[in-house]
Amino acid sequence: MKMLADAAMKRRECDLVIKNAKIFNVFTGETEKGEIAVKDGVIVGIGTDYGSAKFYDAKGRYALPSFIDAHIHVESSMLSPEEFAKLSVSHGTGTIVADPHEIVNVCGIAGAEYMKEAFSRIVYGGVNPLDVCMQLPSCVPATPFETSGAAVSAKETAREIDRDLFFGLGEMMNYPAVIGGDDEALRKIGSAKEKNKIVDGHAPALSKDALNAYAVAGIKTDHECVDADDCREKIRRGLYVQLRNGSSAHNIEENSKAVNEYNYRRFLLCSDDRNAYDLSEHGEIDDGLKRLVACDIPASQAIACATLNTAECYGLKGKGALAPSYDADIVLVEDLTEFKVSAVFKKGVLVAENGRALFSASRYRSNAVAGTVKIKPVSADDFKMDLSGDARVMRAVPNGILTEEEFVKVRSEEGDVVLPNGICKLAVIERHFATGNMGKCLLSGYGLRDGALGVSVAHDSHNLVIVGDGNESMARVARLLREAGGGMALVHGDCEKVFALDIAGLMSSVSAEEVIAKTREITELARKMDVKEGIEPFMSLVFLSLAVIPKLRLTDRGLIDVEQFKIISSIKESL
Repeated sequence: MKMLADAAMKRRECDLVIKNAKIFNVFTGETEKGEIAVKDGVIVGIGTDYGSAKFYDAKGRYALPSFIDAHIHVESSMLSPEEFAKLSVSHGTGTIVADPHEIVNVCGIAGAEYMKEAFSRIVYGGVNPLDVCMQLPSCVPATPFETSGAAVSAKETAREIDRDLFFGLGEMMNYPAVIGGDDEALRKIGSAKEKNKIVDGHAPALSKDALNAYAVAGIKTDHECVDADDCREKIRRGLYVQLRNGSSAHNIEENSKAVNEYNYRRFLLCSDDRNAYDLSEHGEIDDGLKRLVACDIPASQAIACATLNTAECYGLKGKGALAPSYDADIVLVEDLTEFKVSAVFKKGVLVAENGRALFSASRYRSNAVAGTVKIKPVSADDFKMDLSGDARVMRAVPNGILTEEEFVKVRSEEGDVVLPNGICKLAVIERHFATGNMGKCLLSGYGLRDGALGVSVAHDSHNLVIVGDGNESMARVARLLREAGGGMALVHGDCEKVFALDIAGLMSSVSAEEVIAKTREITELARKMDVKEGIEPFMSLVFLSLAVIPKLRLTDRGLIDVEQFKIISSIKESL
């Protein structure tokens, strides 16, 4: 403290002085011109005329606290932790609250250990450019209606939550269990509360008594608000609302309508799921800031949502503000509308400049996350569906992850349904233990024709999910995914394309540039198969098995009605 006080009083030289900056104050919403003085990774003063061995000229740019992503599944980027960090930091993110729900559903706790170790090995200038607050996934598996690669019980949660590995308990998606008083779910929450660790939420459209029951359990956040009224009700009951800006699901435009001058301190910005292309080209929280300001939210309020609000919600000491005693995690941006990032500092070390990370890291490899795709061989006949009458059909909704239900009259020939125009087949194949489980249903609203697409990323248990209009092409996609050890695959006539995801069948060990190029190539091929506008061919596909989002979902065990929270029949009973 004496050393820091001496630097603040100019009796001692600082390690770094950022001069000619417009310094944004998150506490008051004011901007002041001056210098930011840094000593030993900490801001020691805001003012002028500091002495230092090193100066950085901000050239009139705005200085903001580095951004905090309040909730993200890194695996959804399909990037290794090392490549993700490079893109995230280059866009001004200094801290992420990461829920490794995806890789833990495949590999168990070993998956989280891999993620943490890979991130921790990234060091530049004596600092780690990205702070990772790792959450212990609360729902592995997410529901009892699917087969995951691992299961984390309440007993295991009580043991693991005590480790330094985990910062808190990840999103409690099984909200029916919480409000129903299920012992297993409540014991998980109780274990986190006993250790004074935060519990994240996931409660789409939960209201009234059910919301009270969810909140009284001690759950603090929700990123699944369906509209502004949902946001307001969650805030009234003491929750923080996370405004999501993901690649498939983004609710900023709608939910920002709930933000006002009284409640804005209860809103946080998060990504949830962000693919590599969007991270590279559009950014992360910086893109969320841009969108929030475009919705007529004052920049001062938007910046608080990206910094101070999240730091206070999660108890991140030293984060979220530019003030004495706070970490020197600083972002320089061109303006407060586009938020284009020009420089990023981590504890006073310049770690990114002009859109590029200045650090790199060798890839950490672990056998615990390799060779995870194990399926029984399948044939074209396995995809037959002998349906007739009024068939229940899942309908994909454009520009979101909700689905709807409809009934379509169908007939069968030679033991297989004749697909009506605009309808294809959806299949989910268990891929962890080669059980041979396969769920099948009809899907409308997707638009695909003359082939099949498949991916080994399928929220939340990450079995193989395949969509197509031909049994043979769907079987060929399954074979490609098995041979590649997971990934994205496409069959369109004689064209076969696959992009391997060799880390748990979720992420790739190649560079971000190659991930972007390969995923763009296979996505463009998929677009030629008449996938509808508003449907992202692969990213939309991975959510069709997410059995915690209404209305219908498909898992390896069957078609799920999420609102009733049970497996249902594929055929409507005769009236």
